[in-house]
Amino acid sequence: MRVNETDLDWSTVERDDADTAFRRKKLAAAAGGDRLGCSLYELPPGTKSWPFHYHTGNEEAIYVLAGTGRLRTPEGTGSLVPGDYAAFPAGDEGAHRVINDGDDTLRYLALSTMADPDVTVYPDSGKIGIYAGSPPGSDDPRTVSGYYRRDDDVDYWLDEG
Repeated sequence: MRVNETDLDWSTVERDDADTAFRRKKLAAAAGGDRLGCSLYELPPGTKSWPFHYHTGNEEAIYVLAGTGRLRTPEGTGSLVPGDYAAFPAGDEGAHRVINDGDDTLRYLALSTMADPDVTVYPDSGKIGIYAGSPPGSDDPRTVSGYYRRDDDVDYWLDEG
């Protein structure tokens, strides 16, 4: 199925405490995509995307359409310019965060596999996100989901009587 981005409404995420702000249009979902996700993002100047993270079960990628910014990965932070494509494999080597330190809106496509279940790891905060029933980025109901501190590990037999 085909969809034009001009037919879709923006969803907005803003977090003043984290300098996070962006607009998003879920293109793949609107076109009936199931196993491949694609969203159009716009980051205003001086803002950041989702927190630095990686997925254990899903691969992601971005393609920059307009604007400039920075891309944080485990290797450090480098520039982003129109035409750049970056792949983020599943696992810690795929950790990433997009930062708009330019003067114009940073516009890019974000693509991902939509495998279920998945675990998202946030190295800076020591958290993990767990998803089952539908993958990250999906609006479908989940059977299990939540965010937890990695250090809250308990013994396997705790409370099992």
